[in-house]
Amino acid sequence: MRHKLIGLLEQSPVIPAVKDDTALTRAAGCDSRVLFLLGGDLLTIPGWIARTHEAGKQAVVHIDLVNGLAPKEVAVDWLLHQGADGILSTRPHLIRRGRELGMLTVLRVFAIDSKAVGNLQKETEMVTPDVIEILPGTLPKVIEKLSRRLPIPLIAGGLMAEKEDILAALAAGALCVSSSEDSLWEV
Repeated sequence: MRHKLIGLLEQSPVIPAVKDDTALTRAAGCDSRVLFLLGGDLLTIPGWIARTHEAGKQAVVHIDLVNGLAPKEVAVDWLLHQGADGILSTRPHLIRRGRELGMLTVLRVFAIDSKAVGNLQKETEMVTPDVIEILPGTLPKVIEKLSRRLPIPLIAGGLMAEKEDILAALAAGALCVSSSEDSLWEV
């Protein structure tokens, strides 16, 4: 089943990737209806989620980057209890738990070599995330190949420095891109 937040991702070509309070303040004013929260800790992430919601946006938390959280399923439960709408992770067991809880799940994959790209088909069949984020997102040929092969939408992320990077990723078949470069949030 397609997660309800996929429609919001489709409406936003760039998803702000927020790493600190200053970026969160700037991202709260952008057009995107979804924010990727990349960082924080056990004390700050509840406030980041609340501020995201106050801005009328959905909070998708990169669970692997929250200081103080162990890579355990109970961490996903804790984030849901804090109000997170979804999770990003490189860890399949956390993605599985997020799906069980009805959260948007984004499997983050580093396309570092042909083996990593080749294993993605098998990995997604085992976990079935809602969306896959391919890093670095400046690999249009890889994005094009995977978007044809995989039945799951792709987000391109990492190393997005210019408008041309975004346009190339979208033209290659990415659903949207994520970027911490605030000058690109309104592309």
